[in-house]
Amino acid sequence: MEQNKRTKLRKQQKKRKVKKGVLFTVLLILILILSFGGYLFYQAYDAAKESHQDLDREGNKSELREKAVTIGKDPISILLLGIENYSSNGKDGRADTQIVVTLNPDTDQMTMTTVPRDTMIELTADQVTSEYAGTHRINASYTFGSITGYGGNKLAVKKVEELLDVPIDHYIAVDFKGFRDIVDALGGVTIDIKEPFWEKDIYNNNERIYFEQGEAHLSGAEALAFVRMRKRDVNASYSRDERQRQFISASIDEAVSAGTIFKVGEITDILGENVQTSLSPTEIYALQKAYSSMSSSKIKTFEIPGEDQIINDLYYFIPDEVGLKETTIKIKQALDLPVSETELDSSTDTDTTTETEEDSTY
Repeated sequence: MEQNKRTKLRKQQKKRKVKKGVLFTVLLILILILSFGGYLFYQAYDAAKESHQDLDREGNKSELREKAVTIGKDPISILLLGIENYSSNGKDGRADTQIVVTLNPDTDQMTMTTVPRDTMIELTADQVTSEYAGTHRINASYTFGSITGYGGNKLAVKKVEELLDVPIDHYIAVDFKGFRDIVDALGGVTIDIKEPFWEKDIYNNNERIYFEQGEAHLSGAEALAFVRMRKRDVNASYSRDERQRQFISASIDEAVSAGTIFKVGEITDILGENVQTSLSPTEIYALQKAYSSMSSSKIKTFEIPGEDQIINDLYYFIPDEVGLKETTIKIKQALDLPVSETELDSSTDTDTTTETEEDSTY
């Protein structure tokens, strides 16, 4: 009975939850744009080279592309990964957050599609050896890809492509330490806390960090705890989604301040140590030139509908088949990719995906 109640609650939360990866993606892209824009690009070049880790794909493109894309000219997709590796000493972590971002230079629009971390997938022996092959959650693809030598980022990209049937052109991965240190490099963020609560500090023996109601200037560790909290009772009235939006807004205000220019050295050091990306320094610069003026009103969020199921005593997220196909169509349209008659016929006039502009505008 208690297990059924817990499963029902998780289903309800799944329908409206935006993963914590949104804060990683928006902040990271913002910092990349700021750090590599204009003359700062040359100061950051070495850090960009250090962060660069190619996907080693034939023709330097996704198998779902006929030809490689050009940033600033073609619509592109980027998989953004939030890596939880603090508990494994920086090795073989989990892709706790996976967000597919599309950027279209013609419409000047950005979309975000959250891939639920518990989505059930199959890992094959040729990908992770027979020892680890079988049914897993999608966030484990990064782990097993790293352990077996396939490549954590590469396998994460591969499995998201298989799930959504859309090409992933690039990836950007950042760990919790990178998030914390970037906030500290910015000098912290000021947030108006609406309700008091506490959360564990994962970098200080799980000591409690107490958040009092009212305006507070948060350090990197405090900001991470602020946006991660989801198990306290107050989360029902002061949700993680709302706190993430508060944080993102505060971070943008902090990052665009004039003082950020003088922090580029520190920020790029953090990028080099805690960020991996298939984007080359030149491509990052092209990204800045093409999208630095994008309005936040141009950001849309798609979600994959589905439900949690317990299979062999483990929780898995099972996407709704029709809803997943509709999400695929939306992403393809955002990328200006053709949609087949079969895909259109297999979808339904009832749109089961979630698409909001108000909730996705930060």
